[in-house]
Amino acid sequence: MGGKNIDGQGLTKREFLQAGLGGFCALCVAGIGTGANKGYAQTARKGFFRPRPGKWFEKADNNNIRCRLCPWECKLQPGQRARCRVRSNHDGTGHTLAYGNPVLVQEDPVERKPFFHILPGSRALSVSTAGCNLSCKFCEVWDMALVDPEEVHAYDMPPGTVIEHAKAANLKSISYAFGEPVVFYEYMLETAKLAKKAGLLNLLHTAGYIQPEPLKELIDKIDAVNIDLKSFDSDFYRDVCGGKLEPVLESLKLLRQAGVHIEITTILIPTLNDDIKKIEQMCKWIKNELGGDVPIHFARFYPLYKLANLPQTPVSTLDKARETAMDAGLEYVYVARVTGHAGENTFCPSCGDTVIKRLGFVVDEIHLAGGNCAHCGAAIPGKWT
Repeated sequence: MGGKNIDGQGLTKREFLQAGLGGFCALCVAGIGTGANKGYAQTARKGFFRPRPGKWFEKADNNNIRCRLCPWECKLQPGQRARCRVRSNHDGTGHTLAYGNPVLVQEDPVERKPFFHILPGSRALSVSTAGCNLSCKFCEVWDMALVDPEEVHAYDMPPGTVIEHAKAANLKSISYAFGEPVVFYEYMLETAKLAKKAGLLNLLHTAGYIQPEPLKELIDKIDAVNIDLKSFDSDFYRDVCGGKLEPVLESLKLLRQAGVHIEITTILIPTLNDDIKKIEQMCKWIKNELGGDVPIHFARFYPLYKLANLPQTPVSTLDKARETAMDAGLEYVYVARVTGHAGENTFCPSCGDTVIKRLGFVVDEIHLAGGNCAHCGAAIPGKWT
C-alpha cells in the first residue's frame, strides 16, 4: 500500500521529522498504559495499519478514483495517496489507512479539548491517528499529523476496544482530537455509533475541512464540536494552513443549523492573524451567522514547528481580542493557555456573576442549577449532565 502522496511530498520529511517522532510517540506509549487504559498491555508497533475500503470515494477515468471526503477532492491513480496521507487508491478501490490504528489514546480533562460548556470537570478518552488534510505551519502535533502512517507507532485498537476502555475507566465521553479526525472519518464514525449505544458523548475537535455530505452523515452521532477557525483571512488559510477559509465557514453554519453544540478556537499568532480588524470581522460573522451564544477560545501561540522564529502571543493581544469579541456581541469569550486569567472563567451574560471558575484545566467552582445560572436563573447553553 505504499505510494507517493498526491501533493508530491511522500516521505521527503523523514530526516526532518526523525528527531521529533520519538518524543511524541513516547507520550503516546505512556498514555496507552495509564489512566483510561490501565491494564491495556498491547505494545504500539511502528507503522502499523490495516488497509480497508473507505467511504466517500468514487470511480473516475481508467482505474483512477476521486476522494469526496474533503474540499481537496483528490484524484488518485493506483498506488497513490491523498494529501492527507491516509487515503489511497488500492487497485482502483478507495482505502483508508487510518482505521483502528490510533497513535494517540489518552485520558484528558474535557477542558483541554477545549470544551468549556460540556460536562465541566469530567474526563474524556482522546483518540487520534496519523494524517491531516491541512499543512499548518504552526501545527502542534506535526510529528503525528503531518507524517505517513509508516512513520509512527500505532496500536491495534478497533472501535469496540475504544468503547471498552472508556467504560472501564468510567469516562463520560470519547474525544476525536489532537490530530485531524476528518482523515480517520470511517474509524470515528463507527466508534461514534458504538459510543452512542453505550451512553457516551462524542466530542469532535477539528479544523472543519470537510465536505457537507460527509459532515451531514456524521452530525447525528456527534454531541459537540470545537472548530479551529484559524483566521478570517483567506490568504492566511492559503499561505499558513495550506487550505481555504470558505469550507470551514460552511461547516460551522451546517453544524449550527443542525443544532449541534459548537465552540470555536482561534490561536492568535503575532504578525500573522492578530489584526484586530480581522478579528472584529470574524466575531461579527460568528454573531450574525451562528449566534452570540457560541463560545470562542482565543488561544496563546507558543513558537514551534515552522513558526519557531515568532514570539509567543502577548497577553495584551488576547485581552484586546476578548474585548473586541464581547463588543461584537459574543457572550462567552475565553482566553486559553494563560493560567489564572479571568478569561478562563464562564460568566453569566445576564447577571455577570461567575458560573464556572477554572484554573487551567481544573474546575474550581460550578454555579449551575439544571443548566441555568444559579444566581439569576438565566439559561447557559451547553451539556451539563
